[in-house]
Amino acid sequence: MMSAAFALLAAAQIVTLDEAVQSAREHQPQLRQARANTAAAGARVSQALAPLLPQLTATAGYQRTTANAITRPGQPSVGFAGTLGAAHSKFDTFNSYSDSINVSQLVFDFGSQPNRWRAARAQAEAQEATERATALQVDFNVRSAYFTARANRALVQVARENLDNLTRHLQQIEGFVQAGTRAEIDLVQARTDTANARVMLINADNAYQTSKLNLNSAMGVQGPTDYDVEDTAQPPVAGEDAELDVLLEEASRARPEVQSLEDQIRAEQLTMRSFQGQYAPSLAATLGFQQGGDRLNNLGWNAAAGLSLSWNIFQGGLTKGLVSEAEANVIAAVAQLDLQRLQIRSDVDGARLAVRAAKESLSATQEALVNAQERLRLAEERYQVGVGSAIELGDAQVALTQAAAQVVQANDQLSTARAQLLRALGRL
Repeated sequence: MMSAAFALLAAAQIVTLDEAVQSAREHQPQLRQARANTAAAGARVSQALAPLLPQLTATAGYQRTTANAITRPGQPSVGFAGTLGAAHSKFDTFNSYSDSINVSQLVFDFGSQPNRWRAARAQAEAQEATERATALQVDFNVRSAYFTARANRALVQVARENLDNLTRHLQQIEGFVQAGTRAEIDLVQARTDTANARVMLINADNAYQTSKLNLNSAMGVQGPTDYDVEDTAQPPVAGEDAELDVLLEEASRARPEVQSLEDQIRAEQLTMRSFQGQYAPSLAATLGFQQGGDRLNNLGWNAAAGLSLSWNIFQGGLTKGLVSEAEANVIAAVAQLDLQRLQIRSDVDGARLAVRAAKESLSATQEALVNAQERLRLAEERYQVGVGSAIELGDAQVALTQAAAQVVQANDQLSTARAQLLRALGRL
């Protein structure tokens, strides 16, 4: 199924960012596991509700049994009765039929079972929030992997342009050397630079292919890497330049981790109350009907209704231990929530600062790229008229390659920082 989905994605040989995110939402195993955990938590709510509802049981039995008298001290002997009173051997056997229907209903147990059900419901709500948190993380992982692949694709283009320029320089220098206007060392240097550029292109292409493997994993698909990623940047995040307090307020409301932990605290508190209810007795109502005999057309019957009160007066300190554990779990959950709030502040502030720094860096690197292009143009002109040296020309080419790579990296950093901000704010 995942391979078929991937084949559809790669059919056009271009995978867009939206397609990658959608693929992850549909096929990422982490999300499927989170959905299954949510379904399991919902099933546990039904399990916890069951003891609060009427319990109906029915039994039926048949035996072939002997009918010998049994004497017990202090009790009358049990002898033959009814149709079994005829003379018979101790080894004769007779039919014995029985059936019964019983209904019971918990009436009151000082909140023990109702709180257990409420705790299970709170845990289910916590798991739903955890599923949303997983979805946020999966989206970020895909975007991060996608932007890395996009950057590596751009670096392949930078390496290819670098190789093309050096190849052109090599051809020019070969002509100059043949004409005797340049020394042989310039030709050796040009050949070395061209060979190094080929290595750079090979490494860049390998990094691109590897990043697409990582993207496949993030998308939750299995397949080849014979596709390209679209040159798509993460668009600006609404409010990315807002003050920290504004962003923190939004994140505190939207982050599902906070909701999950608050639900877990509520579940632990209800669990504690459920255990505390076990200190007191529980009351149940029962209604039953049973019949039996040696023939189906001659069955005796009895009906009964009543109340039963049960009280675990002493269990070796079990209830006290359960209550103490639940109290400690509440304290731990509250501490975890406080830690999560600290983490949210760190996430939001860090992503906000990363966006701001990436914007400034991108502007600076673009300016550096323009200057490096102009430097190479001047170096080529100087070399052609015999004023510049091969070293000057090579340095200018290296500077241009580095400047182009820095622009690519700055673009990647900005897109990734914006994806981090989306994740920190709890936006899908």
